[in-house]
Amino acid sequence: MAQVLQVLFLCTGNSARSQMAEGILRAKGGDKFKVFSAGTRPQGVNPLAIKVMAEHGIDISEQKSQHIDEFLEQPLDVVISVCDNAQNDCPIFPRPVTRLHWSHPDPAAVTGEEAQCLQAFRDVYALIEQRIQMWLEEEGQ
Repeated sequence: MAQVLQVLFLCTGNSARSQMAEGILRAKGGDKFKVFSAGTRPQGVNPLAIKVMAEHGIDISEQKSQHIDEFLEQPLDVVISVCDNAQNDCPIFPRPVTRLHWSHPDPAAVTGEEAQCLQAFRDVYALIEQRIQMWLEEEGQ
């Protein structure tokens, strides 16, 4: 039986990008991955992230915003930072872990009409989904 990879997506607020990445990998990776997300300063899951993910048939409404410290003792295989701040603030893990960095713009930083904000989340969803698909292909998944 193939090893299940434990993957943690890390962002600052753990409200949008890392939550979306967690949901996408969970949906695409199936039982080959155990997927988590966390933040260096968690803020709760953004309702627009939940809405955009639902548009793609992925329910993240039950996901929780968690602090990175909750995962320091977990036997993680891969930690993927999805924002520059989180990469810079990422702690040293006590066990060996593969670290990747996929910088994506923060859709929660977009202000204006709801349509503009939703489009920002849709754009970031597309970028993250594409990057995860490429990574899965690189990993032979």
